Amino acid sequence: MSVYAVVDNTEDLDPLPGMTLVSAKSYLADAKFAHLRNARVLNLCRSHRYQSIGYYVSLLAEARGHRPVPRITTMQDMKSQSIMRLASDECKTSLDRCLGTQGGEKLAFNIYFGHTPEPGRERLAASVFKLFYAPFIRAFFNHNGVWHLQNVAALGVADIPKNELAFARDALAEYVDGHRVAPQKRSLPNYHLAILYNPDEAMPPSNSRSLKRFIRAAEEIGIAAELITREDSGRLSEFDGLFIRETTDVNHHTYRLASRALAEGLVVIDDPESILRCSNKVYLAENLHRHAIRTPKTLVLHMGNLGEAPRAFSFPFVLKQPDSSFSQGVSKVADLPHYEAEAKRLLKRSELIIAQEFLPTPFDWRIGVLDRAPLFACKYFMARKHWQIINNKSDAKGSIGRVEAVPLEAAPKNVVKTAVKAAGFIGDGLYGVDLKVVGRKVHVIEINDNPNIDADAEDAILKSGLYARVMQVFLHRMEERKRGRTCS
Repeated sequence: MSVYAVVDNTEDLDPLPGMTLVSAKSYLADAKFAHLRNARVLNLCRSHRYQSIGYYVSLLAEARGHRPVPRITTMQDMKSQSIMRLASDECKTSLDRCLGTQGGEKLAFNIYFGHTPEPGRERLAASVFKLFYAPFIRAFFNHNGVWHLQNVAALGVADIPKNELAFARDALAEYVDGHRVAPQKRSLPNYHLAILYNPDEAMPPSNSRSLKRFIRAAEEIGIAAELITREDSGRLSEFDGLFIRETTDVNHHTYRLASRALAEGLVVIDDPESILRCSNKVYLAENLHRHAIRTPKTLVLHMGNLGEAPRAFSFPFVLKQPDSSFSQGVSKVADLPHYEAEAKRLLKRSELIIAQEFLPTPFDWRIGVLDRAPLFACKYFMARKHWQIINNKSDAKGSIGRVEAVPLEAAPKNVVKTAVKAAGFIGDGLYGVDLKVVGRKVHVIEINDNPNIDADAEDAILKSGLYARVMQVFLHRMEERKRGRTCS
């Protein structure tokens, strides 16, 4: 496997045998990197902040089928205090052994691929690295009766102290030579299901009647299902599974709870990786392109290439904020001044945005996919006198288009087949794939984690059978995890 070290500035690091040094902007923009195979990408960028260049290096590496270190889930785990508390508990033996007699209230040191130049702390450094699998990190500890891991932050090459540069380079060389440390596996538990919802959400993914049907379907196969809210996050360890029926987002408690639940061994739908992958349209565009899934013509834009979209598309065309949902953060631009103003507005929030050709259709197909198999089919019609399914600028009747459930066998076979194939490149969770049919061609518009399943809408054909199928997947996965724990 080829190793690529991606850095902010190639002058900050000397090349090593067996490693290719690449600038972050080149990795993101140069087409030759998009087609690499069997590539391990070491993300040594200074910032892993959400939607920063460093963030996009790992995000697009995953979309391209590369193996980034760190992964996006690791970046998000570093920001989560609940994950940090779990990690501190898992490091307790190393903390006690390495810092038990250490004086003071606070302590911090750098870790380079699981190694540290600090004497006597190598075991602790290795433990932290297994939990936060990132190349260069700084770990912070505090003392409150006992030592705790307080925080972990990524280090860029430029952040490394001069007196540690040689040490860091040796650790990098050792890694490149093939010394790997596998991410730490976490224990698995066993048949209570938590269904996370928000009773105050205006447009939840499941209405109250649908939630009751999920609970009833679970009970019929021996799963005790219970509605919980974010205030119940401390109870996650009581359950064997987490089913998220609240609108998800990366910078949101839904993602943090999904990460924490997965860390504690629960079966999770939506899993944090699906939330990450589906919530960012830059990732989706790259992933679908890589796997030759037809989409509307798409460009990834940044401040340096804004002139490309008006040359590539006819007006009107569509601009999308990468993490938009429910038709928000999506604009149809009618002319050049409108495009320039809207693009600059969106780029204030994200360093990359999406431009996409406009394909007008009276409705979108929505294919629900669960566990890599089709679950339901619906037609989502456009809101009245609007080009989207939801008209966020209107409170009038008809601001949301009607939903028409269709038997799966009556939906076009190429639509269903394309949806299942596209969702399979995201994972094996629960997805809603939106597609447009133009002529004989099927275009994937987007893939949604946490798709709507409402009573008397998406369930209109399968009725109780839809809820039963979802719960059967939970039951099967819980049983599989139980067998795995018993056999280990």
